[in-house]
Amino acid sequence: MKNFISVAFTLLAISACSTSSTGRNQVALYSDTELNTMGITSFEEMKKEIPISTDKATNDFVLCVADAITSNVPQSAHQGEWEVVVFDSEQVNAFALPGGKIGVYTGILEVTENQDQLAAIMGHEVGHVLERHSNERLSANKLSNVGMAVATIALGATEVENKGLWVAGLGLGVQYGVIMPYSRSHESEADIVGQDLMARSGFEPQASVQLWKNMAKLSKNSPPEFMSTHPSNQTRIEQLSQHLAVSQPFYLAEKKSGKLPQCVKPKVIPKPAKVKGKN
Repeated sequence: MKNFISVAFTLLAISACSTSSTGRNQVALYSDTELNTMGITSFEEMKKEIPISTDKATNDFVLCVADAITSNVPQSAHQGEWEVVVFDSEQVNAFALPGGKIGVYTGILEVTENQDQLAAIMGHEVGHVLERHSNERLSANKLSNVGMAVATIALGATEVENKGLWVAGLGLGVQYGVIMPYSRSHESEADIVGQDLMARSGFEPQASVQLWKNMAKLSKNSPPEFMSTHPSNQTRIEQLSQHLAVSQPFYLAEKKSGKLPQCVKPKVIPKPAKVKGKN
C-alpha cells in the first residue's frame, strides 16, 4: 500500500505542471487539441442520439442566456462561436464540452425559475471548460490505472494472502480517496468560477444559491458526500453564499452600466415527445 501511494503521488507531482484560476495544482496529460476533438465528437454523437427541441420560445430563452455567458469567456478557452443545443429530454442536466459546445436538457428548465438561475447552471458548466476539468479527470483516470497496475504487479511478487481482496481494496481506495474528492473539488471550483462568470455577464449571482436550494428539494435521498462525486447541496449553498462577497460587485458593475440581459423564460416548456417503443 505504501509503495502504491508513493508511486501515485510521484506521478501526480511530476504531472502537476499547471494551476487553475483558483490556484489549485492541475494534472493535464492531454493537449487542448485532443480535448477539443473529443468534445466535438461526443457532441455530434449526442445530437444523433437525443431528440432536439424545436420549440422556438424555449430555444430563444436558452440561446439568450448562453450568448450573454459565452461573450465573457476568454479566447484562450475557446475561439469562435459556441454551439448551443437544447435537448428534448426530461433529464435535469446541462453540460459544456471542450470545443465550444453547450447542451441544455429541457428538464433543467423545470428547476431553473428564471434567466439568472439558468445562467448559474451554464456558468457552472462553462466553468468546467475554463478550468480544463475534462483534461484533469481523464489524466487522473490514466494515472490511477497506472498506479493500480504497479500495485497489482508488486502484490504479485509478494507472499501476501488474499491478493485479490487487496487489489479490490486498492481500487476502492483510489475511488473514494482520490477520484471522488478530485471530482468534488472540480464541482466546487466550477461553482465559484461559474458564479463569477454569470455575475460578469449581468446575471444576479444570488440566484446560484437559490438554484441549489431548488436542487436540494429534488435530491433528498442523495448519498453521503464522501461517497459522491459532487459536494452535498448544503455544502454548495454555503460555499456559493460565502463567495457572493466576491461576485456581487461584478454584477453591480454590470447593473450600473445598464447592460443586463433580458432573457424571458417561456411560461410553458413543452414536455419531451414520446419516442416510439419507449415508455
